[in-house]
Amino acid sequence: MGPWCCLLLLPLLAVPLRAQQQQFMEYVERRLTLLEERISQWHDQSSRYSTELRDFKNQVLGMLEAAEKEREAMRAEAESAAVRVDRLEREVDYLETQNPAPPCVEVDETLMEKQVATAKQRKNEKYTKLTDCSDTIASVRAMKILKRFGSTSGLWTKDAAGNSEKIYVFDGTANDTVYVFPRMREFTLFSATRKAARIKLPYPWVGTGHLVYDGHLYYIRQQGLSFQVIKFNLANKTVVDSSVFPAEEQIPVFGLSPFTYIEVAADEEGLWAIYATKEDEKNICLAKLDPGSLDIEQMWDTPCPRENAEGAFVVCGALHVVYNTRLPSRSRVQCVFDVSGTLAPEDASLVYFPKRYGSHSSMKYSPRERQVYAWDDGYQIIYRMEMKKKMEV
Repeated sequence: MGPWCCLLLLPLLAVPLRAQQQQFMEYVERRLTLLEERISQWHDQSSRYSTELRDFKNQVLGMLEAAEKEREAMRAEAESAAVRVDRLEREVDYLETQNPAPPCVEVDETLMEKQVATAKQRKNEKYTKLTDCSDTIASVRAMKILKRFGSTSGLWTKDAAGNSEKIYVFDGTANDTVYVFPRMREFTLFSATRKAARIKLPYPWVGTGHLVYDGHLYYIRQQGLSFQVIKFNLANKTVVDSSVFPAEEQIPVFGLSPFTYIEVAADEEGLWAIYATKEDEKNICLAKLDPGSLDIEQMWDTPCPRENAEGAFVVCGALHVVYNTRLPSRSRVQCVFDVSGTLAPEDASLVYFPKRYGSHSSMKYSPRERQVYAWDDGYQIIYRMEMKKKMEV
């Protein structure tokens, strides 16, 4: 066939090609329409989800705002309750101070004279020991400085008879408050008294001669020219008993601690009172106390001088007096007086304490732990004692 034939066939072939193009365009148009519908649907759903999310966010913000208001209201109520409780506690403390817990002690002059006469009759008699304790101090085995707390003078101690681990702190030489720490660890770590419990006593205490013994606090109260030993129950916070100390014209018992007139001490034999009077103003006196009635069982004039004495404690019925100098040097046990007579003066060891900061304002012997709790110029120190047997006279 020649070229003319090809030209004749071209129109016939163009018709099917246009038809195919038309079908393809329609297909593409349908697909684009479907895609637009899906995009529109996605846009509608996205708008709806955004609206729901915004509404949920507003709802949550409203709930959080309401919860914050309730929290603020509860905190305000708690603060108001704390203020009311604090005010109530102060009112109760004030009422207890104005109306101290019984017994209200009135000094019976006749009874006091009788007690003094009975004690004097037994004065300087040989003491009959209650236990078989025969130890005395050989040396200071170790010293541990715990911390510096409070005033330059004070007292810290444990219960000398019970198993309690509580630490009792008397800061200063005159106050009506005792700080109580639950254990030695808390006392060592805490740097402020706000971490400690406080016991407000019905009568103020003076000096640093107080003692915690068998769940009770035995502390000294000054009333005019006389001194009382107050027995205070630490569990129910009440005064159990009190007694005017039957000694006339008392003077400070230690020459270097003029704020202490009576030192209540404990050892394996029980309770003791260390004191001094104008009658024998050069030397220290000792008395055996009944822990139940606070009666004086026996009294002794000791050969231990008051001059340059800074503290004293009792071990197995023997008074150990600690001396220093007015310009603080090394403290030492330089006088020992054994009420049972089993320890000869020449057999008593001259015990030196390690060099420290100043002078002891208090020294409390613990018969349970065989160590001394000391307060030295604001530092709290523990002395662990090496013991030896007494030599018979």
